[in-house]
Amino acid sequence: MNHKLSAKERVLRFFGKQEIDRIPVFSGFGNVTVHGLEKYGWKFADIHGDARKMATMAASTFKLFGFECAVVPFDMGVEAEALGAGVNFYTHRDDVVYPTITAKVSEKVEELDLKIPSDPANAGRIPLVTEAIRLLKEDIGNQLTIGSWVLGPYTLAGQLVDIGDLAKMASKKKDLVNDILDTLGGVLIKISKIYREAGADYITVREMGAGPDILSPRMFKTLILPHLEKIFAALDSPKILHICGDTNTIVEDMAICGADAISVDQKNDVTGSRKKLGPNVFILGNINPYGVLVLGKPQDVDNAVKNCIANGVNAVWPGCDIFPTAPWENMEALMRAVEKYGQLTSC
Repeated sequence: MNHKLSAKERVLRFFGKQEIDRIPVFSGFGNVTVHGLEKYGWKFADIHGDARKMATMAASTFKLFGFECAVVPFDMGVEAEALGAGVNFYTHRDDVVYPTITAKVSEKVEELDLKIPSDPANAGRIPLVTEAIRLLKEDIGNQLTIGSWVLGPYTLAGQLVDIGDLAKMASKKKDLVNDILDTLGGVLIKISKIYREAGADYITVREMGAGPDILSPRMFKTLILPHLEKIFAALDSPKILHICGDTNTIVEDMAICGADAISVDQKNDVTGSRKKLGPNVFILGNINPYGVLVLGKPQDVDNAVKNCIANGVNAVWPGCDIFPTAPWENMEALMRAVEKYGQLTSC
């Protein structure tokens, strides 16, 4: 390629399987840093309930370091809150603490009475996230891809009911859980389409609660995969599936769910996954977002990027949200390493 692509051109051409100049470095998750917070004098707790602050912080990592995307939201409570769960935003804290679910809709799966909003676009913080996407599109949409994400149906169910009871019922009363996941899948399709209509360039579905660390590969195939296939069949491309943990035992099922790419974290043996999947499946990963980006030194970051690319990822991205306390020098090292090791002649 004779010219250097913009961040937006690179990512969109990547998904389109067109020629690119180097491997992209981007994410399907939050990538806000304390360096952006400090620039504006905001606390981490401030940015989850204000669309302008959310958009500003989502753009800040690109503006500070060149990271090739802006993604909202930042916490995992958006869908659950819209369905009636209580969320603690820790507004009294000055440090980085992610919002958490503090009031389940029901403790027992059998007692769950889902109240589905008649207008999801105006439920909970969904309109706030939608507005943040619109603001991002206006601010940097010509330079950068805007991403958004939703939880997968099983992970969302675990936000609404006791996760232990959900796992038990998945074995004892599979039909009941299947019905719940089907309902939640329909909600997630609607929310994803709302985000895309607002201007999100791609959607990631984060089914992190259904990986092999939690459910058996057999349970994934019979209970989780059919709902993911239904969701991805309803979504426009680009669309990505992310599952946490050592996903080597389920990567072949992940690859057939209908996503354009699969995202794996640092526990995945990418070399092994690549051997199973062959050269044509897009694997995104798998920089350790805390152990390396926060706790490591710049040389550790450089080595991690080099190894990821050598192991066969198609794009460098963190295995989960970049933890906001990642040092400035490590974020710079991330970008330098991708420039150093990621040069390509074609996708």
